[in-house]
Amino acid sequence: MSTDKNATRTDAPPAGPRWLNDEEQRVWRAYVHATTLLDDTLDRQLQRDAGMPHVYYGLLVQLAQAPGRKLRMTELAKNAKITRSRLSHAVARLEKNGWVRRQDCPSDKRGQNAFLTEEGYRILVQAAPGHVELVRRAMFDRLSSGQVRQLGEIMCTIADGLEPTGTGADLPWLR
Repeated sequence: MSTDKNATRTDAPPAGPRWLNDEEQRVWRAYVHATTLLDDTLDRQLQRDAGMPHVYYGLLVQLAQAPGRKLRMTELAKNAKITRSRLSHAVARLEKNGWVRRQDCPSDKRGQNAFLTEEGYRILVQAAPGHVELVRRAMFDRLSSGQVRQLGEIMCTIADGLEPTGTGADLPWLR
């Protein structure tokens, strides 16, 4: 241990909140503002062009990319990072539209699979070009290739640090 009175111990918890400095506050507010605008823009476009919110589009994409176009409901909730209750409500709406069908899971009588119907796949194929064009215009066309690479690295670093570990975590898809 150092005898220097000005040295700080790295193993001691901070004495109080670690407030954001001016630059961190600016970046945080810009991030929140940009992601809120992006989420709203994507949601409005999908509602207008496909009659569904962005979260439903994400569920259809997951199912389209899954083997046999089906996933267990728990896996779908986990991948979407939403509660089982919210997923159940979303799948009920998608079923009402004829885009998804629930099936009992043959290997686990308590579980259910969500299955993307042909109509759901057709709607997804129709919605995808407009959605991808908006993502490109709203995000990637505004960035250089270096910025895209940096953003990818930054977002992966943040996601890796937030990825839940252990079975005791309070995870939305377990609620």
